[in-house]
Amino acid sequence: MRVKSSILNITVGLGNQLIITILSFISRTVFINSLGMEYLGINGLFTSILAMLTLAEAGIGSSIIYNLYKPVADNDRPKIMALMELYKKAYYVIAGVVLLLGLVLMPFLDLFIKETSVENLNLIYILFLINTAAPYLFVSKQSFLNVSQKNYIITAVFSISAIISTCMKIAILHYTENYLLYLAVESALSVMTSIILAIIADRLYPYLKQKINSKLDPEVKANFIKNMKAIILQNVGNYFIFGVDSILISSFVSIAAVGLYSNYKMLIDICRTFLNQVFANMYHSLGNLVAKESPEAVYRIFKVTYLLNFWLYSLLSIGLYLLIEPLIDIWIGSEFKMTNAVLLILVISFYERGMRNSLSAVKTTAGIFHEDRFAPLGQAVINLGISLVLVQYMGIAGIFIGTLVSALVVPFWYTPMLVYRKVFLQPVRHYFISYMLYTVIGIVTCGIVGFVNHFLPSGNLLWLVLKGIICLVLVNVIYIGVFQRTEQFKYLLGIIRNLLNKLPGGTIFGKAFKRNHRLETGGNK
Repeated sequence: MRVKSSILNITVGLGNQLIITILSFISRTVFINSLGMEYLGINGLFTSILAMLTLAEAGIGSSIIYNLYKPVADNDRPKIMALMELYKKAYYVIAGVVLLLGLVLMPFLDLFIKETSVENLNLIYILFLINTAAPYLFVSKQSFLNVSQKNYIITAVFSISAIISTCMKIAILHYTENYLLYLAVESALSVMTSIILAIIADRLYPYLKQKINSKLDPEVKANFIKNMKAIILQNVGNYFIFGVDSILISSFVSIAAVGLYSNYKMLIDICRTFLNQVFANMYHSLGNLVAKESPEAVYRIFKVTYLLNFWLYSLLSIGLYLLIEPLIDIWIGSEFKMTNAVLLILVISFYERGMRNSLSAVKTTAGIFHEDRFAPLGQAVINLGISLVLVQYMGIAGIFIGTLVSALVVPFWYTPMLVYRKVFLQPVRHYFISYMLYTVIGIVTCGIVGFVNHFLPSGNLLWLVLKGIICLVLVNVIYIGVFQRTEQFKYLLGIIRNLLNKLPGGTIFGKAFKRNHRLETGGNK
């Protein structure tokens, strides 16, 4: 059932991501042509500033979701209802706090903006603030759908909302070039989407609307508060690691430079979101697994997700490094490119952070929040210190070097140590041996793909697509050759075979796939 739910959620998620990716390119192109780089920079800057105000939300949300896994798995309705009531009240408070802090911060916006000709900054900021705070009033039911492995419902609703929203915003930009109307439509549709998801959750789980007759026991409440405090500390650190890049660029370089970076960030975030559709949907299945199974069973499944984690993140890292510059050339022009050194640092950071994805999922679903509560704060201090020094000498590249170095100094080694000791009960050296092996394989593969693509021109979209196909095929062929005899690969292969058997005519496809695989690997079964 866990595999079936994950596959359904992943399939819907990937379909949604394809739609969102196409719409993102169209929307970004129209945005740049209609409003220019300064408005794009303001868009990225205000998003980063308001991310700081939502730190408490992640602490409360993650802690309650962790506490919900076991009651949902056991169908313990009284406990579910008590937790959801706590969840709802917490989010009402968060919405008010975010709105209040956002208004307090508004008079100081000039401190973050080095230079701009954009008008109505305060009104633009208020619209961003409403879009940030209002959805919290309805988000508790959405999170319950996640824990119940109904992610595909959320994805479908967001897909429809994104299509409607993006089409309306493109029309507004093209015909009116009115940025305020653009933001107003975005805010209205964001709130409506959250309301629709809350209604769906109530219809699927009517007992969520019933009057609460039970209360949480003191131990659960104490655990919730303990974890919430730890996660808030972690997210404060995470904000100063990942959320301040646009603010630093705007303060020390220019708002237009934020716009340049935002194009790269959009492309990298598309890749990250694409992979999150795979791993976030596994995440909730993994939470169910951790709640019920032994450390050995969890470790065995982790090794499978870790191989898949490397496979997908390294594939997209190679693609980003080799294809992002020719894509920007064709898409919006060479004047929107940053240096190759900046691209390399961004891709390495994407890979390093992505390689911790499966590990972080286990850590969160196992409830390991308190032990490393100060780690992100330490990482944030290192990040800001290095970034503030290097930006004086290296510009934008110095900011991203600070982010990468701080990640290597703290979570790169500390997160696996905690998970291997507390969840898997295994020596952590196994993780680092696999990490080094995987990374060497990825670097060699990148060199081979780059060498082949070097002989092809990059002048138009057709050649770029051909390079992308070569990258996709070569990487997968090399990885299949390297990993085909491992237990983890065979497990993934079994899932693929089951999927083929579920397709129309799937039994024939499954048998043919199985027979061909045996011939290729020399099997006799």
